[in-house]
Amino acid sequence: MATNPIQPCCLRAFPWDGTPTGSETTLAGVSNPVYMAYPPGFPAATASSSPSRAAILIVHDLFGWRYPNVRLLADAYAAEVGATVYVPDFFGGESLPAELIEAGKWAELDLPSFTKRNSRAVRDPEIVACARAIRAVGHERVGAAGFCYGGWAVMRLASGEFVEEEKGGEDSHGRKRGLVDCVTAGHPTWLTKEDIDKVEVPVQMLAPEIDNQYTQELKLHTFTELQKKGVPFDYQHFPGVEHGCFVRGNRDRKGEREAMARAKDSAVAWFKQWLQD
Repeated sequence: MATNPIQPCCLRAFPWDGTPTGSETTLAGVSNPVYMAYPPGFPAATASSSPSRAAILIVHDLFGWRYPNVRLLADAYAAEVGATVYVPDFFGGESLPAELIEAGKWAELDLPSFTKRNSRAVRDPEIVACARAIRAVGHERVGAAGFCYGGWAVMRLASGEFVEEEKGGEDSHGRKRGLVDCVTAGHPTWLTKEDIDKVEVPVQMLAPEIDNQYTQELKLHTFTELQKKGVPFDYQHFPGVEHGCFVRGNRDRKGEREAMARAKDSAVAWFKQWLQD
């Protein structure tokens, strides 16, 4: 599958304030190390024997699973949604050099090779396996959130292919169940029309106005196709901000910190609706 090159705008970062409070651990059935954030009342020591009702899988962006911002986002989801949040490593232990990113030395980053090592074809099986492993823990409902690189992945997890795999499984409200019960995608990269066409579970899209990855064509296709399918769909438009804003939160870019906070709040409300009712 052909993919667009990774853009430098994906890599401009500004860390959130604070220190992540979760822990690094492992998940039965997969080899990927995982950062886990636990909801109030579900400490790590009892999580395996008494899992929380809801869980959220975060598919990280290009900064990887150890990036403080994505871990702080996981902590926020855990505390505000009341879910156990899983952030597996989907880059095979690799991370892009922070010092080059911070200096803006894009030409010194070997993005083509990084992209090849972490293409959709390479990482898709791992992402699906992690979703299956989280479902197997015993959580009643599972959501997924993905930003930039992770955006295509969570839309894949929303596919009807996995609803069929569940053999018509439905929750107590008669809603379809797949590997995940709902997804949130923020400024997705490498998303295709085919991914959108296959969606069968509730989708929230967090969409910056300025985005050369999630294009106007893809935005329009999302609107038209999901309405045709009758899939519950929440589209959040963020004027004046660009691709990558929801995780990096650069204070020096007008409106970006506010967009980051609004995106977090929107995702929390979406997960509460579909994972906790």
